[in-house]
Amino acid sequence: MSRPPRGREQRPTLRRLLSRAHLGVTLLAVTLAGLTVTVAGFAALRAYAGSNLQLIATAMSYTVEAAVVFRDQAAAEEGLDLIAATEDGVSEATVFDARGAVFARWHRPVAESPVERFLSGLAFGSPVQQPIAHDGAEIGRIELRGNAGGLLRFLVVGAAVVLVCLALSALGALLLSRYLLAGILGPLQTLTTVAHRVRNERTFDRRVPPAAIAELNDLADDFNALLGELDAWQMRLRRENESLAHQASHDSLTGLPNRAAFEAGLNAALIAAERAGHRVAVLFLDSDNFKRTNDDLGHAAGDAVLAAVAARVQAQLREADMVARLGGDEFAVLLAPIGEIADALQVADRILASLRQPVPLPAGGSTAASMSIGIAVFPDHAADAPTLLQRADAAMYLAKRLRPGGREIAAGPTSFEERERNVATRF
Repeated sequence: MSRPPRGREQRPTLRRLLSRAHLGVTLLAVTLAGLTVTVAGFAALRAYAGSNLQLIATAMSYTVEAAVVFRDQAAAEEGLDLIAATEDGVSEATVFDARGAVFARWHRPVAESPVERFLSGLAFGSPVQQPIAHDGAEIGRIELRGNAGGLLRFLVVGAAVVLVCLALSALGALLLSRYLLAGILGPLQTLTTVAHRVRNERTFDRRVPPAAIAELNDLADDFNALLGELDAWQMRLRRENESLAHQASHDSLTGLPNRAAFEAGLNAALIAAERAGHRVAVLFLDSDNFKRTNDDLGHAAGDAVLAAVAARVQAQLREADMVARLGGDEFAVLLAPIGEIADALQVADRILASLRQPVPLPAGGSTAASMSIGIAVFPDHAADAPTLLQRADAAMYLAKRLRPGGREIAAGPTSFEERERNVATRF
């Protein structure tokens, strides 16, 4: 089982990071805003409840004033119940006489829960006290304790509102995150895809499309400019490599393939001919008077003769055939395929006929370009490339001895020895 690259599985994606960041920031902002609003509302409600409790105490002091003066406890309790029962913010009301003794007391029928008692102590602190006056003299006082039931309901509603806001904000954050991610990650993903394909396929002609965000569009433009430079560099490198490859396999003077290219082509032609059952012919050409031309007329004239020979030989061949300069004044022709040996002889005769025309020289005048040709055919004369080329070379030397400027066809080893003896006897 293949393992992912080291550290790849531990790295979160940019989409996940941005989604988490958007959601976290939104929830944090909504939570802080909700808490701030709740605390501010609680503080405002506490101040309002304290003021309201003070107003209730004032109203009670007027209501029970007569009952305290006449020491009518029942009337005092009835007055407390009349006011306190209609106010949710009162938990307990107590009337003290001038000596500080309890004169009347009212309790809310429903006992406070521990949470309400805690909130009551937090919101109201100490009880609210209001003196009871009669004719300018204090005859007692009222002490009220607040009830935090209303505050508790406010906090519950506030918490519910905060939770709803959190849910809506989370949904909005997700939608906004997707919208932002589409605008940011879309161009980045496109750029990443193009970069991967360029790296894997070496296709430097690819380009990143424009982006809606200015910074990402600038990045795409810079990346496209870099791809353009790489594309130009690759094309220049390819041309240089092709030029070097051509120089390595071709002769600089005539532009023909060199010996290495000819031998490679000959080997490939023999393999194809052996599979198809065809014949392949090799013509070996060598100048009869090139050294004299070079010595008498100069190297420029010799170069002109070689270039003319190359052009005239090439003109007599088919598109599939091949002519190469093996070195010096030696040329070789590959005819692949041919039907009969006579086909190779006809090509050799056409080449010799084209070479009988004088070659114009750069300095003026002209000179002859006499060539002798040796012919060897696969598989009649040899079964491999080196032997075939050797037999054609030997036939060329035999042509030079028998009739310079002519052509000879190769034969078996015994036939060559006999023909060599015949030549020696004649001369």
